[in-house]
Amino acid sequence: MSQQFILVFAALLGMLGIIFGAFGAHLLKKKLTSEQLTSFETGVKYQMYHAITLLILGFQYNTELNTALWCFTVGIILFSFSIYGLVLTDAFGKKLKILGPITPLGGLLLVAGWLLIALHFIL
Repeated sequence: MSQQFILVFAALLGMLGIIFGAFGAHLLKKKLTSEQLTSFETGVKYQMYHAITLLILGFQYNTELNTALWCFTVGIILFSFSIYGLVLTDAFGKKLKILGPITPLGGLLLVAGWLLIALHFIL
């Protein structure tokens, strides 16, 4: 993973986080239940937190953190985007239940990324 990839991906995730946040807050507000909207917002929050984290780590690029960066990158996609898919398919009556098990896998990758960063600073 290169520094340029990390920075570009982080910027795109940040941009998409803003777009999805606005989409949820304005266009989906009438279509989603309060529980669905809360889940959608959780996906946006985690996406934004980790986009900012990737951006910071990208500026401090260190090849020793590549595994953590990959954990964040794949974790964001699996976690946040599976939540978006679950909420949207549920809201439109065709919930893709196959996405349900993907969300915790993404969460585990995010946790692993943080653990790897902590270990990097400890060791």
